[in-house]
Amino acid sequence: MIEGKLVRLRAPRASDLDAHLQWRNDPEVVHWAAGGDPHYGPITRESLERFHDARLRQDPRTEATFTVEDVADGHPIGTADYRDVDPFAGQATVGIIIGEPSYWGGGYGSEALRLLLKYLFGACRIRRVELDTWSGNERAIRAAQSVGFVEEGRRRSAVRVGDQWYDSVVYGLLHEEWVAEVQ
Repeated sequence: MIEGKLVRLRAPRASDLDAHLQWRNDPEVVHWAAGGDPHYGPITRESLERFHDARLRQDPRTEATFTVEDVADGHPIGTADYRDVDPFAGQATVGIIIGEPSYWGGGYGSEALRLLLKYLFGACRIRRVELDTWSGNERAIRAAQSVGFVEEGRRRSAVRVGDQWYDSVVYGLLHEEWVAEVQ
């Protein structure tokens, strides 16, 4: 368990499934989490159970998913994950989803991202972390920039959200930048 002032990151539990199912089937959450990508939601309970079971068997050296919960009441509010770990290059990709809309804009996602980075740069000895989002997701962009991520590139008009096209934006953060940011 990795704990901050607002949130803690912990291993997923079977009791989290109802919240995860709600988030994956909420059109507004899907809109912000994945730009409305139909592969992200909606999802059936059976599919989510299979996905959850597979996540429990993940090799933490290559990927892991955490439940983000509110420190104040232990209520699950989202997920944080890392994946695509390349141990030779020392890099990983991260993602954060705050699935409870009442927590949006309150710094919960930024703190979850900060805690995940602390874990990856510290315990996992990762050297470079990246994340990507779509250019219309201003909260995700602010969260990435607030912890020191630097925009490294764009794929123009690569994400379709409804009838509009947005850029896919890639951010990167190096260990030495992280160390300079937290001091």
